Amino acid sequence: MRNSEITRKTAETDIKLSIALDGTGKAEISTGVGFMDHMLTLFARHGMFDLCVSCKGDTDVDDHHSVEDIGIALGQAFREALSDKRGITRYGDITLPMDESLVLAAVDISGRGMLCCDVEFKTEKIGTFDTELVEEFFQAFASNAALTLHIRQLAGRNSHHIAEAMFKATARALRKAVAIDPTAKDAIPSTKGVL
Repeated sequence: MRNSEITRKTAETDIKLSIALDGTGKAEISTGVGFMDHMLTLFARHGMFDLCVSCKGDTDVDDHHSVEDIGIALGQAFREALSDKRGITRYGDITLPMDESLVLAAVDISGRGMLCCDVEFKTEKIGTFDTELVEEFFQAFASNAALTLHIRQLAGRNSHHIAEAMFKATARALRKAVAIDPTAKDAIPSTKGVL
């Protein structure tokens, strides 16, 4: 079973996170940030990852530290759960509709952390949540998971729909990329022999 448990404690956040990559989409999420709870729950479901996240953060300041640190912890958990990445498909992509929004996500589990994000939110907030934190989350996640992640908005007007499409699309692309390739179960998917 490819799984990992991460504990991250700083002066700003206290996070406990566990993930099983070969799960059923179960989620137990309590971050103190309602919108992130929603996004991580659907991330787990669409990725078919079993994900537990508990975060106590300085949300009296704002949500930034909690959101970024959850991205860091989730990225670390992904990297650890994948171990040497033997047998994985490595690449995954999807173009995902969410009502009027359309988002493309493509991932390469390359060993090199990079986010290329081309998304324009129409509002600064979704409820009380700062929309700029969506990119902060994905930046922290991609860097710490050591993967290349492209997210591109092709259409969309509603900020909630755009964000939701980003999380669902990324989860679906990751689901493909972490899948075991039945034709190369024991191989590292790189001519270098290491990822």
